[in-house]
Amino acid sequence: MKVKFILTMEDLIVDDKNIDRVIFDWETEVDQGDILKLSHEWITSQNFLTQRMMGLTRVGESSLTIEPLEDTADV
Repeated sequence: MKVKFILTMEDLIVDDKNIDRVIFDWETEVDQGDILKLSHEWITSQNFLTQRMMGLTRVGESSLTIEPLEDTADV
C-alpha cells in the first residue's frame, strides 16, 4: 500500500538551535502491519523522535499523519 507521511514538529532544539517549526512529508510503500507498528510506537514512546534524529534534543509539539494514496495505475 502506498501512503504519505506528514511529520510536523514545533518548538524544536536541534544542535543547540531553536527552531519554530519543521514539516517533513514523504511517500512510501508499506504494509498494514508496518503502519500499525509505527503508529503504536509513536503513541507509546515519549522520546520517539529524539531517539531517531541526530541532533534533535527537544520537541515541544509534534504530529504524524498517515494518509493512504490511491493507486492510479489501475485507473
